[in-house]
Amino acid sequence: MASPVNIDGIEKLRAATKSLRASLEKSRALGLALEKTGPRLEEIDHRLPILQAAVRPIRADKDALVAVGGHINRAVGPAAAVLKVFDAVHGLEKSLLSDPRNDLPGYLSVLKRLEEALRFLSDNCGLAIQWLDDIVEYMEDNALADSGYLSNLKKSLKNLREFETAEGKARLDGGLLEAALDKLENEFRRLLTEHSVPLAMSSSSGEQACIAPSPLPVSVIHKLQAILWRLIANDRLEKCISIYVEVRSLNVRASLQALNLDYLDMSISEFNDVQSIEGYIAQWGKHLEFAVKHLFEAEYKLCNDVFDRIGVDVWMGCFSKIAAQAGILAFLQFGKTVTESKKDPIKLLKLLDIFASLNKLRLDFNRLFGGAACIEIQNLTRDLIKRVIDGAAEIFWELLVQVELQRQNPPPQDGSVPKLVSFITDYCNKLLGDDYKPILTQVLVIHRSWKHEKFQERLLINEVLNIIKAIEVNMDTWLKAYEDTTLSNLFAMNNHWLLFKQLKGTKLGDLLGDPWLREHEQYKDYYTVVFLRDSWGKLPGHLSREGLILFSGGRATARDLVKKRLKTFNESFDEMYKKQSNWVITDKDLREKTCQLIVQAVVPVYRSYMQNYGPLVEQDASSSKYAKYSVQTLEKMIMSLYQPRPARYNSFKGRSPSGKFSNGVPADHRRTASAVM
Repeated sequence: MASPVNIDGIEKLRAATKSLRASLEKSRALGLALEKTGPRLEEIDHRLPILQAAVRPIRADKDALVAVGGHINRAVGPAAAVLKVFDAVHGLEKSLLSDPRNDLPGYLSVLKRLEEALRFLSDNCGLAIQWLDDIVEYMEDNALADSGYLSNLKKSLKNLREFETAEGKARLDGGLLEAALDKLENEFRRLLTEHSVPLAMSSSSGEQACIAPSPLPVSVIHKLQAILWRLIANDRLEKCISIYVEVRSLNVRASLQALNLDYLDMSISEFNDVQSIEGYIAQWGKHLEFAVKHLFEAEYKLCNDVFDRIGVDVWMGCFSKIAAQAGILAFLQFGKTVTESKKDPIKLLKLLDIFASLNKLRLDFNRLFGGAACIEIQNLTRDLIKRVIDGAAEIFWELLVQVELQRQNPPPQDGSVPKLVSFITDYCNKLLGDDYKPILTQVLVIHRSWKHEKFQERLLINEVLNIIKAIEVNMDTWLKAYEDTTLSNLFAMNNHWLLFKQLKGTKLGDLLGDPWLREHEQYKDYYTVVFLRDSWGKLPGHLSREGLILFSGGRATARDLVKKRLKTFNESFDEMYKKQSNWVITDKDLREKTCQLIVQAVVPVYRSYMQNYGPLVEQDASSSKYAKYSVQTLEKMIMSLYQPRPARYNSFKGRSPSGKFSNGVPADHRRTASAVM
């Protein structure tokens, strides 16, 4: 039997063995559990930093946690408002992408709401970003968030700050404002284009120009102004002006096209002298008046109506551009081209026409183009007026010298009136007439004033009278130049009659006086008598009846005497007719009267002679040699004399390119290098 001590040890051993087994089982179970829990531990290990960051505020200082709430509350308000306005902006998109013409007031109202929303976003985005910046800075300073989290926040805030720039603000609405403004510009152009109709030319058919009414309806003007204010608010005024000028200047040009203004583009090389464009100068004055009083006047008023509330500088600048692009500069350039043409007396009259047209429109020019915006038009106008005045004065004061230079020319070979005489007398009459004298006087007064000299009307009259006196001296010189005295008598008869007839009853004739006119009429009569006496008046003497009355020598002797006298008559008549067939009597009345006087001097004597003595030779076989002309043939031949030839040019020319005057006067006789004729 075992002892009690052994029994007690065995029990302890058993208990230890049991405990060991239990521990082994637990260890085995724990190993299995650990084997299953490994992946979960790895997941926990991966999430641990995030969890640590999430619970970090819990471990943060209590005061810091309390303060961050205030920062968050301050930032949430502006941020929420910004987000709300963003939503509102997107709600306007459908309306603003529609056509403004359908409801322009409504469209403008919606656009204004968009502008207000964008202003709010522009003003408040910065505030919201600033508050968010404060939150991030506070969290970073107090370790309230993980560094990675804070880095992402900072990156987002940086992107938001880009909207603080001008370019960024433009993207606040995704380009909606720009698209809406483009549509408004298109509507502005459409309203202008559809209501800009070229002015009908029939409205200018009357001689007295009238001011054209505003070419746009009031309702359209109001729409244009409403669009303008919205575009101006968005810095698009210049684009509006560009559209307006383009449309309206094209409309004015279309109105002018019906007038056929191609001549305005002529260059100085396209015409030889002023006569070749004389008709264009007359048209130029009428067309310029029409353009100023009808077209530019209307554009001036319309620019004022549309742009008035924006400022005078704006609408005057707009009008200036329209006037320049529509053609006012071309009108002024044409006038300048005329002043650059070759000098000619006709040019003086044309320069006076140009001055008269400009002077007639002086008040209109000053009112329409007087602003600073029209400085180019003002400069060109002043330059043109100066050129016209200088050119006209120069030609006028050189006329006398040029008439004197013509004195060295030979007289006309046909005894007619020299072109110089007929031209100058008519020309001086025009200068003293009601049409040109006031204009010429004004031009000369202005020209003298520029030289600080006074002008008296008597200077003009005396200069014209001196020109006529120079013409008289020329006539006397030419009269003495003929070798044939009969031809010189015809020449004197022609020219004295022209001076009398052409100047009687005229302003120039009144200045010269009745004694002067009667003197030339008497000279005409005197030279007519001398001309007939020394030429045709000798013919009847060849038909003498001496020795034929009593037939003292018998019939045969009488026949021979008649033949001899008829032969002498025929030869003298043929010679005189042949020579004087090339002579000319310029005035129709004088020509017919002179021919009648010749007929009266010759034909009755010839008729009587042939009635009495013609039968003596008519029975002869060679009668045609002696009875050469019938009375009717003789009269017809005489009445056909002195017919003028077609005139080539009723003025006198200027210098030819060769350096000599085309009338034959050497260039050495010029007083100046810029001779008028």
